Amino acid sequence: MFSYYLDLALRSLRRNKALTALMVVAIALGIGASMTTLTVLHVLSGDPLPEKSSKLFYPQIDPQDMDGYKPQDDPPAQVTWLDGIALLHAKRGDHQALMTGGAVPVQPAQSSIEPFFEDARYTTADFFPMFDVPLLFGRPWTSADDDSHARVVLISRKLNDKLFQGHDSTGQTLRMEDAAFRIIGVLDGWRPSPHFYDLNSGNYSEDEGVFVPLTTARELKFGRSGSMDCWGKGSGGEDDLEAASCVWLQFWVELDSPAKAAAYKEYLLHYSQEQKTLGRFQRPPNVRLPDLMGWLDYNKVVPGDVRLQAWLAFGFLLVCLVNTVGLMLAKFLRRSSELGVRRALGASKRAVFAQLLVEAGTIGLAGGIGGLLLAFVGLWLVRMQPSDYASLARLDLPMLLATFLLAIGASLLAGLLPAWRACQVTPALQLKSN
Repeated sequence: MFSYYLDLALRSLRRNKALTALMVVAIALGIGASMTTLTVLHVLSGDPLPEKSSKLFYPQIDPQDMDGYKPQDDPPAQVTWLDGIALLHAKRGDHQALMTGGAVPVQPAQSSIEPFFEDARYTTADFFPMFDVPLLFGRPWTSADDDSHARVVLISRKLNDKLFQGHDSTGQTLRMEDAAFRIIGVLDGWRPSPHFYDLNSGNYSEDEGVFVPLTTARELKFGRSGSMDCWGKGSGGEDDLEAASCVWLQFWVELDSPAKAAAYKEYLLHYSQEQKTLGRFQRPPNVRLPDLMGWLDYNKVVPGDVRLQAWLAFGFLLVCLVNTVGLMLAKFLRRSSELGVRRALGASKRAVFAQLLVEAGTIGLAGGIGGLLLAFVGLWLVRMQPSDYASLARLDLPMLLATFLLAIGASLLAGLLPAWRACQVTPALQLKSN
C-alpha cells in the first residue's frame, strides 16, 4: 500500500511543480539553517571522553589569604605548585595528573626546516592512561621519569609528519631550548573537544605538539602560558613559581566509583584543614570536586552566541513550517474533487489521510536533501571564520541522520492539519459539483 501512496504522491507533486518547489525550498531553508547551528552546538557541547567523563574529576581547594574573602566565593580554578605536588604524591585516586601549558622553540635536525615554536604540554605520567590518549608509536613516560627529570618527549602525529615524514620516530632526538630530548612516543591524532583538561589555553584549541615531563620543563625553565593568580607577596617571576603564592597549574584525578569520589572530597577537606592549621591556608576549608562535564558546565564552555543562533535558526524553521502548512493546505484543498471521488469509490478517511501524509513526507525528504546541501555550505562558511572552534564544524553521521529525520518529521507535522482538513470534505458534495 505504501508504494501505491508513494506513486500517487509523486504524480501529484509533478502536476504542480511550482507549488511543490516552493514547499521543498521552504523546508530546505529551515532545515539548512537549523542543522548548521545545531551541528555547531552539538560539536561544542559534546562529551570529549564519553566513556570516562563520569570518572574524571577536577579538585579545587582555596589556599588564598583573607584579602577580599567572601564565604560564597568559589575556590580558584587552579592549584599552586606546593598543593599540586602534595595531591599528586598522595596518590588518592586511580590516576592523577598535574600539568600546565606552554610553547617551546623546536630546532629541527633537517636544515631544510626553519626553527619554529610549538605548543607544549608539561604534565605527569598518568596524563596518558587517565585520558586514554591513543599512541601511534612508542609509549608514554613513567613516574620514574617524572622523578628523575628525564629528558623524554612525546610528539603529536602532525609534528611527526612534519619532522619525520610520518615514520616511526621513537628513539630519535628532538632539540628544544637547546636541550636534546629522546622521542619515546607519537600520539595518534588526538584532539579532544572541548580542550577540557586546560581551558586556560582555549576552550577549543588544537592539541599540543610536544608533551614533556612537568619536572623536566621546570628544571629547564621552559616558557609557560595560561592564567596565573597571585596574592600576598605573589611571585617575583617565572623562576620562583614553585614557592610562590600563585595558582597556575591544573590538576585532574580519576576515581572509578561514587564512593571513591566522596572519599576524595573528604580528603580535600582534611587536607585544607591541615594546611590551615599549619598556617599556609587562611580561609576556611572550601573545596569542590566537579566531574568533567560539570567542570565544562561551570566554565560555560559553549559560547552564548552559538546557543542564541541555534534558537534563532529553529525559530526560522518554525516560520518555514507555517508557510509550508499554508501551501499544503492550498494544494490539498484544491484536490477536493479528486479526493471526493476516491472516497466515493470506497477509500476510507484513514486511507486518504495516509496518502496525503506520504505526500507530505516525500516533500520533507526532498527538502531534507536540499537542507543537507545548504547545511554543508553553512558549515563550510563557519569553518572560514577565525574562531578557535571553526575547524570542528563538520557534519558527522548522527547529525546526517538527524537532518533527514528532522526534515521528514517537520514535513509530516506540517501536513497533519492540511491532510485532516482535506479528509473532512463530503464526497457527495464534490461529486454533485462535478
